[in-house]
Amino acid sequence: MITLVIVSALLLTLAVGKPCASDHEALLLSFNKQLLQSVDTQETLPNPSVHIALRLSTHHNLAKESEHLNRIKAEFHDDIEKSLRNNELVVGHLALYILALKSSCHDLESVHLTHNEMKESLLIHLKKEMEEEKQNIAFGHRPKTNYYQYSLGILALCVSGVRVSTHVSQKLIHAVEHRQLKHGESLCVDSHAVAGMALQCLKDEGIAVKDNAELDRALATIKQRLLDSKRADGHMGNEFSTGLAVQALIAMGSQMEECGSAMEALRADLKKGTYHNPMAISQVLPALHQRTYLHLKSQECRNENDTLTLDADSPAEVLLSHRQVSLQVEVIKSSGASSVFSIHVPRGSSLFEALNLLQDKQTGFTFNTEDSLWGAFLSVVNEEQARQTDRRYWHISSDGTSLTQGIKDYKIDLAQKITIKNTGY
Repeated sequence: MITLVIVSALLLTLAVGKPCASDHEALLLSFNKQLLQSVDTQETLPNPSVHIALRLSTHHNLAKESEHLNRIKAEFHDDIEKSLRNNELVVGHLALYILALKSSCHDLESVHLTHNEMKESLLIHLKKEMEEEKQNIAFGHRPKTNYYQYSLGILALCVSGVRVSTHVSQKLIHAVEHRQLKHGESLCVDSHAVAGMALQCLKDEGIAVKDNAELDRALATIKQRLLDSKRADGHMGNEFSTGLAVQALIAMGSQMEECGSAMEALRADLKKGTYHNPMAISQVLPALHQRTYLHLKSQECRNENDTLTLDADSPAEVLLSHRQVSLQVEVIKSSGASSVFSIHVPRGSSLFEALNLLQDKQTGFTFNTEDSLWGAFLSVVNEEQARQTDRRYWHISSDGTSLTQGIKDYKIDLAQKITIKNTGY
């Protein structure tokens, strides 16, 4: 009996002493460099989410980060003002812009938006936008944008030390209680994650809400739904929602161990190259550092490690295979009318490349895209538009399974049927 106890103790000591991921720090550094590299190679607007992740990391390249922030203050700022002139919705972009400035300890009161010949600070404008969103929920039972952006707006105000209206916060608490944070008919993990961080910020800052007990219940509900979304492989929701979910659970006080299944899942996909989209990396990297957007409240920007450098080697060019795979593309318009097209494409083509090839080779198929922080997305297919202002989008699936990647990220490696359906939400 004594021998058994001694052996058990030895085994326990060995298990505790064994590192779960000896390459964790090396992976973080490599991931950090990959995200910094994207700042130099991006072809579209500078991404504030990328800047936030770089600033929440342990290692920095302060010169490149400063250059990136200046681009955000010029190009991204101008794009928000352009959207306002076009009466487009800006809450999500404006919130991320504010968080990016906050991550670099920038004076938020020194930055102003010009709209309708009026200048006002970013925070004042965001408060006005949130009031309009709240009014839309009151009369239309949903935000003008969605609860993901609504939550980001609350989070940006709270992290910046701005009082959030109890009416604004109550609408989010009510939406959590009544299962309204959905994508289609499914609960949206991303929206729950951002809502969790937003509401936790209100609680931490002692910002008044209508009912503190109701706030606590909403936080408990969000935490449980995130935990319930965990798959057998450790991911919560899917590979691209896990980073935000981990951030939210950390923010809400859960212990996310380095050896835990969610962290292991993120590392496994990192090694497989799943996270090559800068937006995806920007949500995963803070989680792997066990940091969250709530850490921006206490960001000091002093005595930072300025040792991050990029490798001299340029990324290898990806060559498409000579092997062809068959692809069917079905387009379903809002009326329900369906058209099916067939084509062979080089194995390894992105869906974007495949659709371009289809457009070039066959009459009857056309498409246009618009840029987003996640990359290009379909806006018009066969001369029919699916617009956010109409609460519609092009839902894309492969053999009946919804895609979790954008059209420039998803690769055609096997024969399959792609369905593109004009869908309301």
